[in-house]
Amino acid sequence: MRIGIDVGGTNTDAVVIDGTRVVTAFKTPTTPDVLEGIESALRGVLRSVAAKEIGAVMLGTTHFANALVQAQRLTPVAVLRLGLPSGAALPPLVNWPEGLRQVVRGEVFMLHGGYEFDGREIAPFDEDEVRRAAVRVRELGLKVAAVSAVFAPVKDDMERRTAEILLEEVPGLEVTLSSSIGSVGLLERENAAVLNATLLPLAEEIVGSFGRALAGLGLRCRFYLTQNDGTLMAAEYARRFPVLTISSGPTNSMRGAAYLSGLKDAVVIDVGGTTTDVGVLVGGFPRAAARTVEICGVQTNFRMPDVYSFGLGGGSRVDLASGLTGPTSVGYRLTQEAYVFGGATLTATDVAVAGGRAVVGDGGRVPVEADRANGLLRAMDLRVAAAVDRMKPSREPLPAIVVGGGSILIPDAIEGTSQVIRPEHFAVANAIGAAIAQVGGEIDKVFDLEGVSREEVLARARAEATARAVEAGAKPGTAQIVDFEEVPLAYLPSRASRIRMKSVGDLEEVG
Repeated sequence: MRIGIDVGGTNTDAVVIDGTRVVTAFKTPTTPDVLEGIESALRGVLRSVAAKEIGAVMLGTTHFANALVQAQRLTPVAVLRLGLPSGAALPPLVNWPEGLRQVVRGEVFMLHGGYEFDGREIAPFDEDEVRRAAVRVRELGLKVAAVSAVFAPVKDDMERRTAEILLEEVPGLEVTLSSSIGSVGLLERENAAVLNATLLPLAEEIVGSFGRALAGLGLRCRFYLTQNDGTLMAAEYARRFPVLTISSGPTNSMRGAAYLSGLKDAVVIDVGGTTTDVGVLVGGFPRAAARTVEICGVQTNFRMPDVYSFGLGGGSRVDLASGLTGPTSVGYRLTQEAYVFGGATLTATDVAVAGGRAVVGDGGRVPVEADRANGLLRAMDLRVAAAVDRMKPSREPLPAIVVGGGSILIPDAIEGTSQVIRPEHFAVANAIGAAIAQVGGEIDKVFDLEGVSREEVLARARAEATARAVEAGAKPGTAQIVDFEEVPLAYLPSRASRIRMKSVGDLEEVG
């Protein structure tokens, strides 16, 4: 059996899955100290299942996203870019939000090196120059570093050698290589590496604390964190790549929606306490964003789910004077502040109860007449329909799967959809998505096809993607390619292609 946990803005949910059966589920308010809420959710499900029966635990957490949003608990980063004499016009951290840049920037080093698209050197690697930079990192007392090189996805040996020198000069330094985390596009790939590096000490703390919490509850099994693409990574891998968990919350809900409904192609509407997230399932996995993705105002280029979020949730505050609902929310204090629970703040949940759409708490306490409530609900419905229309791949109606604790706000019919499905256990779909996930690994690189066959290049790509899945915790021999994209780069003088492959494998449950 597995336990899946998902930490949301309002609730922390936990479920126990035995094969394809949901054994038990537990929902508890998210606490200011997120780990307290996780422990509470675990204790809730362990009332029904013995700890020794659990083979693995999967966690979807907001820790790292919250740290970036709040610019707190981040570590200053030494940023080393290999690209001189070119590549200096736009320095590292350019166009970052000023507040976040001030917190994250430790020191920036512009160094010689890097490659052209076909693997030719821009400039020779200068080992002495890198070593001088490493000495300066040691003098400044910096604990983490991010290394990027021009066209490192084509050839990454300069990045790897830079990391070796850094570790020689600064023992204990934690280093993120851009080639291990992003794809083509220097600035975006470099940004992803810097974001990952600044989160590394926090990742060590969070993963260690979670491991101790599991042990304290008698859970001796392995545990995993959910990734942005709907797959898992082992705790040890999460320590190295925490940024890959940033958008795992909506992804977990979408994977859980696919599992609970049996549909592989549909719109998913996930309503939480603060936001509604709308995405599209393609083949049972979230459709990936084709554009550059911003994280807290920073452009990155690793794969993220294509999700549209807007400020409507069960805890959204309602302003009767303007008729607006959200974007501010009472969040995890819904059960203390909403009228139906004895509070004095008008929320979307209160409106749903007053309008007869839901039966929660004491509806008699809501100071809104039914007609007024129904008018507010119609305005909410229009926002949901507009979001669905925005995300659909065509004008043809798709089924909509509604999940999340705040989904009582959603009507039984939505314009632009063929039907609205509320599967069993819809309120904890996020935790179910975490529990049923497999372990994944992905590559996104440029391959030169000069002098080699396409079949040889694809075999190399498959091997690299499979190796990453195994490194992330997949059982050897179980990984399979589930997504593949090849884009010939016709504008280049040589035969080159950008190849993206995702490999997914089973995890090994150890009791």
